[in-house]
Amino acid sequence: MTEAIPMRPRTSRLPRTARRAQLLEVALEVFVEQGYHSASMDEIAERAGVSKPVLYQHFPGKLDLYLALLETSCDTVIEGVRTALASTQDNRKRVQATMELWYDYVADQGAAFRLVFESDLTSDPSVREQVDRVVEESAALVAEVIREDTGLPLAASHLLAVSLVGMGHVGARNWLSQDSSLTRSEAVQLVAGLAWRGIGGFPRNEDDNIQGVE
Repeated sequence: MTEAIPMRPRTSRLPRTARRAQLLEVALEVFVEQGYHSASMDEIAERAGVSKPVLYQHFPGKLDLYLALLETSCDTVIEGVRTALASTQDNRKRVQATMELWYDYVADQGAAFRLVFESDLTSDPSVREQVDRVVEESAALVAEVIREDTGLPLAASHLLAVSLVGMGHVGARNWLSQDSSLTRSEAVQLVAGLAWRGIGGFPRNEDDNIQGVE
């Protein structure tokens, strides 16, 4: 029998931003544990130690709460990619830092990553838009670096970037779900090495164009 999760005691009045952050933290726990459809605003309010009217003051409905949480999680990933790319001018180290970002996100914020990449509400257009945004905006950041460094056309740079992003988050999720015997560091080194051996084969050469790509 699953041990019941203790409810937070009723809390005193908090500043609006602090209360919103607290509610999002509790909602993340509930949505990840139960999925969107099984989660209830009643339980979220109870666990947060607030009344339902207080919860609805911040979020008019369950979908609004879910989307706010999803947007925050997506922003965290995208900003992480931006920071990783800006951390060095050495492209090999950029690849390493970006792969580390995905594995760190999955391992350290497992709950948040499940909300983004394993949502049970992806049929909703507003949710799908946020999930797709993680890949597209992350890829756009990577593509900009690839294009500047290689001189490849935008379409080619974007395809390579999407492939690298996919290698990062799909590999990291598989590593976590399979309970791999590899440590996080070992997994990152393997995937970063693979990624660099691929993208490192595109040196800047204006005469070396990909046929058929404009």
